[in-house]
Amino acid sequence: MNFPSNKRYLALDLGTTTLAGRLSDPVGETLAEVQIANPQRVLGADILSRLQQAFDGKGEDLQALLIEGLRDLIKQLLTKSDCEPSDIVAVVAAGNPGMSCLLRNLPVSSLLFPPHKPPYRELVSIPVDEIDLGLTAPLEIFPLVSGFVGGDLVACLLSAGAVLPGTLLVDVGTNAELALWDGWHWWVTSAAAGPAFEGSNIGAGMILAAGAVSAVQLVDDRLQLAVAGGGQPRGLCGSGLAALVAAALRGGLIDVTGRILCPEEVATNLSRYLVDQGGSWAICFHRSAAGELLLTQADVRNFQLAKGAVRAGVQVLIERGGFAAGDVPQVLVTGALGTALPVETLKRVALLPEPMLDKTSFVTNGVLAGLQAYLTTADGQQRLTALMTMVQPFPLSGTPVFERRFLAALEFI
Repeated sequence: MNFPSNKRYLALDLGTTTLAGRLSDPVGETLAEVQIANPQRVLGADILSRLQQAFDGKGEDLQALLIEGLRDLIKQLLTKSDCEPSDIVAVVAAGNPGMSCLLRNLPVSSLLFPPHKPPYRELVSIPVDEIDLGLTAPLEIFPLVSGFVGGDLVACLLSAGAVLPGTLLVDVGTNAELALWDGWHWWVTSAAAGPAFEGSNIGAGMILAAGAVSAVQLVDDRLQLAVAGGGQPRGLCGSGLAALVAAALRGGLIDVTGRILCPEEVATNLSRYLVDQGGSWAICFHRSAAGELLLTQADVRNFQLAKGAVRAGVQVLIERGGFAAGDVPQVLVTGALGTALPVETLKRVALLPEPMLDKTSFVTNGVLAGLQAYLTTADGQQRLTALMTMVQPFPLSGTPVFERRFLAALEFI
């Protein structure tokens, strides 16, 4: 008689805003999945702030916060799957270059200052006495590509598998990472989108969890909210933010420049959602005895910066690969938005060039999917090694062509 193996495999996504983990069995079936807020946020909302803190001497503090968060995440995964720490026989993590270095408390000067090179580019194995996650298995960390492109994008590419030339992958996060397959290479780059897509730096923002508004529809003169887990709304996750902005644009509460209008400029009953915030207007999308949930003008501006960076990066990258927007056969979107967005929402907020919209599909937790594939397939390490020979970094941020595209991409047109 064959008894089921109690071996378990752990994948860890080291997100700047959110830490996520997935526990799998040997055949790749997911047993538990959990995400929590990254506790490092107390020392900086974005990765550059944290790297500066590490450079100024707080590297050990940032490492300790991250390890504490991962131990909490692992504890929740074990409880949810009714497993023991000793059941986990392999652990692999991936993150952007900053997060990967902060986990190991490596020097960060090569990331902060030109020429922005990563301190390592290979798959590394960390013994348990160096990084104690409360497990008996050593921790592997995915290789980095450049100073701005990390193992998280590598994991997404591993999960994508074989694709057609012109396929575009967009990993939406605080540091949006982009990849284009030209038939021979994956051209990869990144754009500093900021944390808005992950619900951070947004007044009512939160990660995708119970109580998060994950979708919004405009029904007649009413904003209809979908709430994760049901119940009363507690805030906006990334997909909810994009959907709310799209609904407000359709309803005439926000104009194409991103300005929230005043009630006198709105000819419908939707004007009742507008509230005065001491000289500027906000959209009160939920009101209860517990208080009001608002989308402020600053929130809209932060969203514009995030979506502008992604769109500009996409346009510059496909041009570098010799493609036009209409030539792209497939767009894979993964990362912080939390859930799939309707094509109409993507179109209304102008996140991607219009010819790509009907070719866009969402990949849930692409980083975890790639790490899981690495752990649970017999040739996972060989596939990773082969993939790394096909990855070609392409610097983007700060170039004149990107800056021009970015400024043009801020409006909702």
